[in-house]
Amino acid sequence: MKEKTKELSSALYSAADALRSKMDANEYKDYLLGIVFYKYLSDKLLYYVGELLGNPDSTLEEAFNLYKENAEDQDLQDELKATFSYSIEPQHTYTYLIKEIDHKITEDGKVKTFQISDLADAFKDIESTGSEFDGLFDDVDLYSRRLGSTPQKQADTISSVLSALSNVEIVKTSSDVLGDAYEYLIGQFASETGKKAGEFYTPQQVSELLTRLTLVNRHYPEGMTVYDPAMGSGSLLLNFKKYADKPEEIIYYGQEINLSTFNLAKMNMILHGVDANNQHLRNGDTLDEDWPPIQETMFDSVVMNPPYSYHWSANKGFLEDPRFSKFGVLPPKSKADYAFLLHGLYHLKNSGTMAIVLPHGVLFRGGSEGKIRQKLLDSGIIDAVIGLPANLFYNTSIPTCILVLKKDKQDRDVMFIDASKEFEKGKNQNKLKEENITKILDIYKKREDVKRYAHLAKFDEINKNDFNLNIPRYVDTFVPEPPVDLKKVSADLRKTDDEIQKNQTELVEMLKDLTSDDPKIMDGLNDIIKTLQEELK
Repeated sequence: MKEKTKELSSALYSAADALRSKMDANEYKDYLLGIVFYKYLSDKLLYYVGELLGNPDSTLEEAFNLYKENAEDQDLQDELKATFSYSIEPQHTYTYLIKEIDHKITEDGKVKTFQISDLADAFKDIESTGSEFDGLFDDVDLYSRRLGSTPQKQADTISSVLSALSNVEIVKTSSDVLGDAYEYLIGQFASETGKKAGEFYTPQQVSELLTRLTLVNRHYPEGMTVYDPAMGSGSLLLNFKKYADKPEEIIYYGQEINLSTFNLAKMNMILHGVDANNQHLRNGDTLDEDWPPIQETMFDSVVMNPPYSYHWSANKGFLEDPRFSKFGVLPPKSKADYAFLLHGLYHLKNSGTMAIVLPHGVLFRGGSEGKIRQKLLDSGIIDAVIGLPANLFYNTSIPTCILVLKKDKQDRDVMFIDASKEFEKGKNQNKLKEENITKILDIYKKREDVKRYAHLAKFDEINKNDFNLNIPRYVDTFVPEPPVDLKKVSADLRKTDDEIQKNQTELVEMLKDLTSDDPKIMDGLNDIIKTLQEELK
């Protein structure tokens, strides 16, 4: 499966060549990801038409011809509407547009040429079929002058992208392969985009660690509910498919404030084969308005990589908000880190686990944050603090930490792990290796002290530290210099002195063999010999 994913990923990424010279990755990712998604929807519908009309092994072109011939058949249309939550007219399919590009479509005896409006109409066709597709292609600006200075040049650029993807098979493959390839694309764009990528992508290794931390000693044989209140492209949520007991029975909830990123998450879910009934995604401000309603669901796992030290309103009215009211104070306006944490905690089941990535400041800052931290520790909710290496993320180089939280703990101990030196150095970003992740998970499960790596701190110890959770207070990573062996030093000095004397004696003997007819030179040479001999005494 890895080879298939790699092949598909490579083919998809190479299709970006037509756009790379015209704009940066932050812009052209919208075009490529949107067009890949459009092709998936189109090809999936056509293949299904082929199956319905008796040719399950049909090519896309054969299926298109069948669809065109039977497009007026009401039974066929009813079946397609019952099966898919979208519809596409024959002339709006990807296959039809490729025929236009290849000059294989004629109207009134004339060859029809591909125009930008043809793809725009295809997008509108899909978007108009249901609220879940509304505005999905808004970020694909087909009339941007970045694509070309004239309509024809714009059409030529888009034609190149469509053609590059035309032979890529993205339907007759497993959803995992396609989803992983799409995830690869998102990751590549994040890598090229750099700091701008923070809003939509959490590196896969960190996503894996967060997901697996929430599943330690938790089992959900009947399925589970998961929630990411700052979901970005949805990659963190989708990791549960790989590690949950029943991947097909996962119910996903996610919220994202950025509309473009929200649309990306919707596409990502569909391409990973997540059933429409199992995904509940919302475009909105997580802190400003609580969602989902508490009576609707509480979650087995909550995972989050929110924007760090985000500015929020901290309006006094939030003191009446049940997410924050029991703590008596609000996180400061300039740092919403604990606001995100408390939001996620509020939606966590008593039997669930939450894992959130935050800057180290949440471990020791005072004021209202200190009061919230103490309240969490008094209640035994903070289960672990894990220090991560610096430069793991695309949008910041600062070291971060993971807080693991539970509501059903029987003690108030906190497991501290310092994994800050456990990474593989990369060209632009550091990476957690699988062995680093496994080590963290193993020590977290065992809850045992490991010299210079981990410490299980009792509540009294934390109390004595005034509820400061700064990791170096609990895990001493200092490696002392080895003690100096003075006897060995003395012996080495004597040996060195003996070697100096030996070399100096040899030098004197060599100088004695030198002669000259010049009395001045001989006087000088004898003075040197005399000086060296005195030093040897």
